[in-house]
Amino acid sequence: MKYILKYSFSFFLVLCSFLVSAQKTVIKDSSSLKKDSIKPKTERYGLRLGVDLFKLSRSLYDKNYKGLELVGDFKFTRKHYLAAEIGNENKTVADDQLNFTTKGTYLKVGFDYNSYENWLGMNNMLYVGMRYGVSSFSQTLNSYSIYYANNYFPKPTIDSGTKFDGLSAQWIEVIAGVKAEVFTNLYVGFSFRMNNLITNKVPENFDNLYIPGFNRTYGGNFGAGFNYTISYFVPLYKTVLKAKVKEKAKK
Repeated sequence: MKYILKYSFSFFLVLCSFLVSAQKTVIKDSSSLKKDSIKPKTERYGLRLGVDLFKLSRSLYDKNYKGLELVGDFKFTRKHYLAAEIGNENKTVADDQLNFTTKGTYLKVGFDYNSYENWLGMNNMLYVGMRYGVSSFSQTLNSYSIYYANNYFPKPTIDSGTKFDGLSAQWIEVIAGVKAEVFTNLYVGFSFRMNNLITNKVPENFDNLYIPGFNRTYGGNFGAGFNYTISYFVPLYKTVLKAKVKEKAKK
């Protein structure tokens, strides 16, 4: 876990440097314009679509995990975005006393608020947001071992194969993240998420220890997660910004 936090912090610093360098470039380009060739200022609005690189890459090196998440957001004001994620997961958890497999799909919808002050033509984000998540999944109990207080005797492993279908869960996510434009209309970013279960359909004689889209429940209603994304911004339309007129007080 400490290595994940270390790499996440390093990634955060790199993205912040992109934001700063991007604004410096805009300032430099703007200063070179002639005063008599000023064009009307416009703001771009559109759809940004991408994929979670963490889940995609994890599927390649982790034999107990297969997953894919598609992400998207739509800018409808200068600060506000509609956002959604849709995905599926197939994960096997092998603990000391329990081995089970979770399969299912999920959908998250919500909004993001961008607190970053962009220069014109930029859509970088330093944002907070919220999601409402729903998941439909199944659990398969592969094997388990009976707990004994006396550890001198080996614990026998019992193969099960019992499958629990028709499970579901709903939750709320609070999000904080960043997105930075590294090439024209191409963005990379990451976000941290804190989750709280609202409903959780638990099977008989078992528990939902892992929920697709929510991650591990840790025996309670709270969970946490993060993602690394790469996305492409598709401009759909522009709006002309109205100039702010400052009235000078007459002496």
